Order: sequence, then C-alpha cells, then structure tokens
Amino acid sequence: MTVAVRVPEELSARVPVEQRGAGLGRDAVRLLVSRGTEVSHHAFRDLPRLLRAGDLLVVNTSPTLAAAVDGRVGHARVVVHFSTRGDDGRWAVELRDPDGKGTTRARVGGPAGTEVRVPGGVRLILEEPLSVHADRLWWARVSGAEVLGMLREYGRPIRYSYTERDQPLSVYQTVFALPSPDGTGSAEMPSAARPFTARLVAELVSRGVQFAPVTLHTGVASTEAHEPPYPERFSVPEASARLINAAKAAGRRVVAVGTTAVRAVESAAGSDGAVRVREGWTDLVVTPERGVRVVDGLLTGLHEPEASHLLMLEAIAGRAAVDRSYDEALRGLYLWHEFGDVHLILPEESPHTAHCASNCR
Repeated sequence: MTVAVRVPEELSARVPVEQRGAGLGRDAVRLLVSRGTEVSHHAFRDLPRLLRAGDLLVVNTSPTLAAAVDGRVGHARVVVHFSTRGDDGRWAVELRDPDGKGTTRARVGGPAGTEVRVPGGVRLILEEPLSVHADRLWWARVSGAEVLGMLREYGRPIRYSYTERDQPLSVYQTVFALPSPDGTGSAEMPSAARPFTARLVAELVSRGVQFAPVTLHTGVASTEAHEPPYPERFSVPEASARLINAAKAAGRRVVAVGTTAVRAVESAAGSDGAVRVREGWTDLVVTPERGVRVVDGLLTGLHEPEASHLLMLEAIAGRAAVDRSYDEALRGLYLWHEFGDVHLILPEESPHTAHCASNCR
C-alpha cells in the first residue's frame, strides 16, 4: 500500500524562487534526477544537458485562473474556489473558511440548496456533490453575471497556508500557458512547468529537444481527504499526437512535464499505445496496475502527495525508485509545493544506451 510522505513545515516553499534573492529567475530551483534507484542532484538550469536530442517534452498549455473569491453564506464569510465548469453551465466549487491569516481551511460541504453570494452579482446554489466518495466539491447552479468575467475582476489565485503571502496571477502562469478559446483554464497552476523560462526553452530547442503541447484544465487540489482525482477537461491536438507517435516509433523518450500532462496524453492513448486526437473529459487514474502506455519519464514538482499522485509516480518509475527519490529529497532539504524544487524521473539506461546517447548516430 502506498503511504503519503510527511514533509517538515520548514521545507515548504513559501515564496517563488525569484523572490528569494537578487538576480534569481524561475529556473534557479534545484532538480533531483532519478533513474531507477540511482539519484543525482542538479540545478534546474542543467536540464538541457540532462536531456538529449530527440527527447520530446509533453507540456500543458492550460492557463491559471484567478479562481478564489470571497463570498457569503447567510452572514458567514466563506472563500469560494471555482474548480471546473461543466458542460451544462454549472460550476464545481469548493467552499472554505477564512483562517484569519489570509488563507483558508477546509469546510464541510453542502447541504443542497445552500445559496452562496459572491461579487459582481453572481449567485450560486449548491445542488449535488461532485462525487459519491466525498462532498468537498459541489456542483453549483449559477445565476446573475458570468463567472469568468467575475473571476477576472474580483478573483485571486488559490493560495494555501504554507505560502507567505498573496501573489499576482502572473506568478502562477507558466511559460507554456495559452489563452483558452472559451476563457476557461486551471483552478491551480500546472506547477511542474513553472521553472521553465523562455531562454531555457530556446536552449532546449537549440539542442534538439522537441515540445508537444496538450491541454488539461486542473481542478482544485486541496484533497485533505485524499479522495480520487475528479474528472478534468483535456485536449490532445493532432500535431502533438503525431509528434508523440513519431517519437515512440523512433525509440525516442517521451517525458511529460507534470502529472497533468501524463493524465492528458495517457487518456488519448489506445491499448496499442498510439496517441489519437482527443478532447473531452477524463476520469483516468494512472496506477501501477494500469501502467503507462506513452510516457517514459516525468518532470514533477515535489508535493506532499495524495495516494493517486504516488500511484502515478510508481506506474512510471516503480515503488523502489519513488521511495528512494523521496528519501533523497527529504535528506537533501529540497523545497516542496508549487514554488519549490522539481524532480525529473528518467528511465534506467543500459550501458549501451548511455554510450549511444552521446556517440551513436
């Protein structure tokens, strides 16, 4: 059974790396690299030298929304986290209690019929829980103004108690973020891509690394009860499916940037491992039993993970490798959460493969 890792409070990254000292950029975080149970320590700026020509990075282009707003239930103050817009126009929302310190704490969900007032004349009526497994998120019927416009005017990025202060939305956008045609996006940043800068992307391209963009709009991740991941909207376009399939056919490595990219691309893969153009909703949970059909490696943040996160890592790297890398991250005092350091999982290499990486043509 997978056991969640407990992270000392002092290892939580409280502010973005670029705010920790003069001259630091987003790529100034540390990078833990694991190949099987072999672990090495690097700077994230070393990434172009750790990858090789022909490697394909699958990146999530979903933009981050200012998805938190203040609201009221009766006379009680609440904070509303807008998670996902449904096909029927309803929104999946989470109500949380202000903690008096600028962040929030968990709140019992529901009941059905609860009215929530938020700025801009928007009213929410809670109708039913998103999942039979937990009642933390509820589908809410919306009346009054349009939610996305309200979020643009009154919203702020979702923030948790381990962070030091509110940050502007730009801090939560990755270099790969693109506006969605319908204005939707992620409730929380696809944070594995945060350390990338335009300069680093240009260096990777100059060294022959390719990029395949996909989209997966993430919902809220404050899974205190460790419930399974909720369905999320995703899209894998034709150009990216072709790039991925060509890389697999040529024996080149496909590395997902973030667990969201894994969920998207694996949701578009058939039982034969071929990736097809797909868009819609995915409820896929990647486990060791299901395995992965497409990705060979993963770049992921260091999070105090719920069970489903660890199961995905085990599906890619194996239990022994995950245990070893997490032990090393704790021992090495790596910083955790969305502003923290990152972990690159690569497949183990045989001596022949390692030799050919630099010598074979």
